[in-house]
Amino acid sequence: MNYSKFKIALLLSVVVIITTTLTSCNKDWLKPKPLSIYSPENTLVDVAGFNAALAACNRNLRTEWYGDGAPIITEQLFSEILVDGTDDKTGPAQNLDLQIKPDANLNSADFNRIGWYWNQEYVGIRMANTIISRLPAATAISDANKNILLGKAYFYRAYDYYRLTNQFGDVPCPTKEVTSAKVDFTTVKREVILAQMKADLDFAVKYVPMTSDKGDVNRGAIFHLLTKINLALGLFDDAIASATAVINAGPYKLMTNRFGVDAGIVTKNVTWDLHRPDNKAAATNTETLFLVTDRLGTASAFVSSMLDGGTGGTPGMRIMRQAAPGVSIGTTIFTPAGRAGMTASGGVEIDIMNIYGRGIGRARNTSYEYWEIWDDPNDLRHDSTSGNWLYPENLRYNNPALKGVDTAYGLRLRLRDPKQGNKLLCDDTLRRWYPWPHYKVFVPDTENAPMQGGHSDWYVFRLAETYLLRAEAYLWKGDAASAAADINAVRTRAKCAPYTAAQVDFNSLLNERARELYWEEPRKTELTRMAYLFAKTGKSYNGKTYTLANFSTSNFMVDRILEKNIFYKTNFVTVHADQFRISQYHVLWPIPQGAILANPDGRINQNIGYSGSEANTPASDKIID
Repeated sequence: MNYSKFKIALLLSVVVIITTTLTSCNKDWLKPKPLSIYSPENTLVDVAGFNAALAACNRNLRTEWYGDGAPIITEQLFSEILVDGTDDKTGPAQNLDLQIKPDANLNSADFNRIGWYWNQEYVGIRMANTIISRLPAATAISDANKNILLGKAYFYRAYDYYRLTNQFGDVPCPTKEVTSAKVDFTTVKREVILAQMKADLDFAVKYVPMTSDKGDVNRGAIFHLLTKINLALGLFDDAIASATAVINAGPYKLMTNRFGVDAGIVTKNVTWDLHRPDNKAAATNTETLFLVTDRLGTASAFVSSMLDGGTGGTPGMRIMRQAAPGVSIGTTIFTPAGRAGMTASGGVEIDIMNIYGRGIGRARNTSYEYWEIWDDPNDLRHDSTSGNWLYPENLRYNNPALKGVDTAYGLRLRLRDPKQGNKLLCDDTLRRWYPWPHYKVFVPDTENAPMQGGHSDWYVFRLAETYLLRAEAYLWKGDAASAAADINAVRTRAKCAPYTAAQVDFNSLLNERARELYWEEPRKTELTRMAYLFAKTGKSYNGKTYTLANFSTSNFMVDRILEKNIFYKTNFVTVHADQFRISQYHVLWPIPQGAILANPDGRINQNIGYSGSEANTPASDKIID
């Protein structure tokens, strides 16, 4: 990016910060904002200005993975793979029946970020709509460049609507720039919205180049998103065709050989290489379809902080803090002699905190994620000898007060002491004792001591998922052999034995997604999308069938969570006496009450199961701007 483009991008960043801050007020969720000298008519006049606006769309999308209590955690809380392990709260963070209400705090790092998704995705839509609406009047831009810019703007808008319709269901669907106060939005049917997004992306793939700078939109990313939307619409042949366009065309290939930084470390493997921060945007990485970038000391890091509600500091990923167990929180892990075994301080002799980070156990893996899905002992993604996965037993008692006093000092942690009748040596196994995928969450951090997880680019779309999306489309069509071939492309890269067609079903597909895409995929979004398809197609899961008419009272997503997530399945009670609960209506999130109240001249429906849904009216079967 040259200096003039950088200035424009930075100015647009300031605009995004201002509009996002204002949008945090529920009454302002879709109102237009005055943009002073940086208003669209002053910036959206040439290719540089539109590219800067597209970069701002990217920054808006980026913040899902960054900062303390990153929103992506909320996506995973509504799934089989993890739960909220922070059990010292004064409120029922784990009890979704009590926590998830339209008028509750729906944008809190301590509880959930549902409201963040509602606000931020509509910010992204508003930004894309501004680009789309302003392009025709940009006479200084050639038609060829306009088509490219329009295709990229369509991508960002479709991305946000794909997420919204699989998080909240039927939602308002503005597709044009809003230039005056508007309080008459109408709920539009999910299928109508997705059909429009498909049409937009069908246009975009004709014009957007197959390759681009890392972090920019390319045709491969558009085909990948189009595959998801085709699946969401039940257009399985179209999904196969759009996925095939990525897999068989262009420069994209699965990474099967060592590459990039750390490639010379013989104890590591290609799985480790794929997830090193410096390797994600590397030119040699042919698996990257679309990513977001965050580099220490850059304007993007500054903007990421501001969009996350910060003051311009650089929060980075914070992923080590979120995902690693809280082994050093208080005096909760003891030696067999009963002494506090761990310290949270860095710089001590056994400096665990500055190697693995000081975890707080917020994103607590379930036994489904860390144990049940791993069906091949050779799987590189679950290999502990290389350090890809870590266990509390890999850590050592490091409290300096133990030295010379307790023989456990420097020895590996243990959960029980067999010499004392298997006495439990950890008083909170929910938050403080579980394995975790070190290869995914290890992001070196030079700003915090102990490390919390520093700056890193992050995958949004990766070719491995394209294979798994095509496999899903084949499964819906009943072609298990083709589905197995695609799943095996991902499995064999990880040194797993291939599946036979008889071994492949929706359960094995979702298990493979959980193995490959931890902290990358929006798991709730994908489970809800599949829940709609089970209801639409009438296909059975575990012998049970579903209908759209009863979607919020009986659905695949919540049934699978109750089947696989032991905490929700057993209504586990935390040490703070809070109970894990999830209900069928959580397949869709509540529409924030503030958005409904701020729309007096229209009707924004509330989802079934939440207060206010009794006043719903039929959703529109067409988009009305």
